[in-house]
Amino acid sequence: MDVATAPDIHPPMELDEAEAGAAQDRIVTAEEATQLAELFRLLGDPTRAQLLYALLEAGELCVYDLTETVEVSDTAVSHALRLLRTAGIVASRRAGRMIYYRLADVHVRMLLDLSREHLRHG
Repeated sequence: MDVATAPDIHPPMELDEAEAGAAQDRIVTAEEATQLAELFRLLGDPTRAQLLYALLEAGELCVYDLTETVEVSDTAVSHALRLLRTAGIVASRRAGRMIYYRLADVHVRMLLDLSREHLRHG
């Protein structure tokens, strides 16, 4: 069969302007998309993910406790925590010479819970 006489297996596409316009009104802005990509990039590191889940389960831990829990160097833990704190994902408090870390807010907790649930769903 020649290309000129082959049946069209793909019907012509028509833009549904109402649906496209409604979707465009609801999507994230370019700036929000950039911020989300940065957030997921931070969460995409296995060590940082383990640290976050350790904080999710324990509530609050110091660098030493996190080092023992995740079994990585204190330098790696400190670096990861600095990135997470700067991004607003974890918060810290000082008690004398010790600094304790926790998840910054309930939204981070929800994101981690939903992510784990998604993994278990599959």
